[in-house]
Amino acid sequence: MKKILDGMMSTMNAVKPPRMTALRELHEAETGGPFSILIGTILSARTKDENTAKVVRALFARYRNARELAGARLRDVERIIRPIGFYRVKARRIIEVAKIVDSEYGGVVPEDIDKLVGMPGVGRKTANCVLVYAFEKPAIPVDIHVHRISNRLGLVETKTPEETEQALMKLVPRRHWLRINDTFVMYGQNICKPISPMCGVCQIRAECLFYRNNVPAGDPPSPPPPAKPAGRRRSGGRASPVAAGPQPVRSSRPRRRKSA
Repeated sequence: MKKILDGMMSTMNAVKPPRMTALRELHEAETGGPFSILIGTILSARTKDENTAKVVRALFARYRNARELAGARLRDVERIIRPIGFYRVKARRIIEVAKIVDSEYGGVVPEDIDKLVGMPGVGRKTANCVLVYAFEKPAIPVDIHVHRISNRLGLVETKTPEETEQALMKLVPRRHWLRINDTFVMYGQNICKPISPMCGVCQIRAECLFYRNNVPAGDPPSPPPPAKPAGRRRSGGRASPVAAGPQPVRSSRPRRRKSA
C-alpha cells in the first residue's frame, strides 16, 4: 500500500501539485478543532472542496463553538451556508448536531465511532473522517473516490462504500490507514477521474486492474502534459508563488488537534 500511496503523490506532483482537500485544510488551520471538522464533513457532502472550506470559515467566524451554533437561528445559518448544496437540510442538521455535542458531551466531540454515528447526518464516512482528521485515530473514511479507485486498482471487489471500508480494513496494514482518504480523494479529483482517467501519466498503472483490462497490450501510454512555464519573476529575482502555481503536496499523517 505504501508503494501505491507514494506513487499517487508522485504522479500528482509531477503533473500538477493538487490543492489540499477541504478536510485537510480544516485540519491544518490553526482554528481547526474536532467540532469544526465534524461540521465541515457534514457540510462537504455533494459540495466542492473550495466551497466547503469557504463556508466553514464563514460559519465559525460567526459561531465559534458548539454552544453558539446550538443557539443559532436557522435562517441565519442558512444564509451563511447557502453557497453549498442542500443548504437548508444541512443547516437544520448542523444545529441539531451542535445541540447534541453541547448538551450530551459538554461541548467536546466524542472520539467514539458509535457515539458519532448516533448523531443526525453522521454516517460511517463522516465519523471516520472525524477520527482521522480530528483525532488521528486510524480509520478508513470511504467516499466515492476511495470506493471507485479501490475497485479500479483491483484492491477490492465491492458494490458499496461500506463493503469497501470493511475490505480495506482487512487488506491494508493499520499503519497506512491515516493516509488513504486524503491521498485517494486528491487522486480521484485530479488523476483517476470518474470519466477519462489519466492512465497515461499514472505512475501506478502497473498495479492497476482497470489499466490492464482496458489498455491494449503494447499500446504506449500517453505522454504527460508539458510542464507549465515558470512564473514571472518579481523585481529582485524571486519567482512569484502565485504565478508559478501550486507547490508540491506531501501526503502526511494529520497533526493531532486539541479537542473542541
